[in-house]
Amino acid sequence: MSTVLPFKGLRPKSDFASQIAAPPYDVLSSAEARTLVKENRLSFLRVNKPEVDFPPEQSAYTNEVYNSGKKVLESMISAGQLVKDSKPGFYLYQLNWLAKSQTGLVCLCSINEYENGFIKKHELTRPQKVNDRADHMVALNAQVGPVMMTLKPNQEINRLFDKLTESGAEIDFEADDSVRHRIWVISDDESIGKLKAAFEPVDFLYIADGHHRTESAAEVRRRLKEQNPAHHGSEPYNYFLSVIFPSDQMRILSYNRVVTDLGELSLEELLKKAEENFIIEKSYSPFEPLTNKEFGIYSHGKWYKLTARDGIFDDSSSTASIGSAILESCFLKTYLKIEDVQKDPRLDFVGGIRGLAELERLVDSGKFEIAFSVSAVTVGQLLEVADANQIMPPKSTWFEPKLRSGLLSHTFD
Repeated sequence: MSTVLPFKGLRPKSDFASQIAAPPYDVLSSAEARTLVKENRLSFLRVNKPEVDFPPEQSAYTNEVYNSGKKVLESMISAGQLVKDSKPGFYLYQLNWLAKSQTGLVCLCSINEYENGFIKKHELTRPQKVNDRADHMVALNAQVGPVMMTLKPNQEINRLFDKLTESGAEIDFEADDSVRHRIWVISDDESIGKLKAAFEPVDFLYIADGHHRTESAAEVRRRLKEQNPAHHGSEPYNYFLSVIFPSDQMRILSYNRVVTDLGELSLEELLKKAEENFIIEKSYSPFEPLTNKEFGIYSHGKWYKLTARDGIFDDSSSTASIGSAILESCFLKTYLKIEDVQKDPRLDFVGGIRGLAELERLVDSGKFEIAFSVSAVTVGQLLEVADANQIMPPKSTWFEPKLRSGLLSHTFD
């Protein structure tokens, strides 16, 4: 059984929605976010990435920074730019991009169900990032970044979503990345009851994008429960803000890699060694892999296509057969001696939305010496890994389009 709860959403007045809505806190660097905030002081980045209002040398992980985000949030409420609904309700959030749409339920999900394995995950989390978002939530007394969730295709839920989005949306705008964002407010008791009932038989929900936000919400619950001698389990901090999309509507792009150096090897020596595990061919254009066995390499102004040889990975394993896992085990560790992809400072990750030109730019700048293009994970693979209670390699999935922060927040009061 999956619990979904309505809530009193804190959301922008429609006239301010396009200015307030901002990318998630973790898809932009602080420098990129500062540039956007200079152009738009209403950007929700000032709330969910509050270091943008401080000098670059200021640590992002201080109470002063978190409290700055709280003050900006309070000022938006005082100015009437953000308004909290008087009655608990559900919301439907639709993303339209490149002639395709996906519609999800905005609701609260149960931290108990997450901790008991009924909300499944496919990534590990890092304590520093968990504590950052937990400190941020406690300071704001709110969750301002929704977790993107998914469920296996469900015709009854699809029919409900279609019916409830027949009318005009409360919020409707196209962002600067050509993604159209639309939100419907579902506040009548009949529709709320139907949505709750439709999700009750769902065995499992799956985290798509937002593992750190989910674990941070669980950490906040642990902290606030300890501070509350009258804890009874139904307080707002026992739930986390989610948007649940059907899995057959979601899209995952590739998540590519760049490395600062080749160790003690020249490019020619590296490629020669790699022939043990890969068939290597020159590519006369940027190479975008289409299968898990294919990879592109860009270095020294040239592209190469790599194809994994048979037998170098376990193709019966849902995890080991993911492209990023093959690259990690059969190339990065073997030839570049990158043992821990989460901690090695030589390695960085580039979301597929930035394109192969970004890989060329990073290498040509001299900051990195080699780039790898990797095939995109499918949603089916993600569900298979999660159902097997396994973990994907770090940074294996880049969901697109992204949810915008600031359109709906969940306050703890």
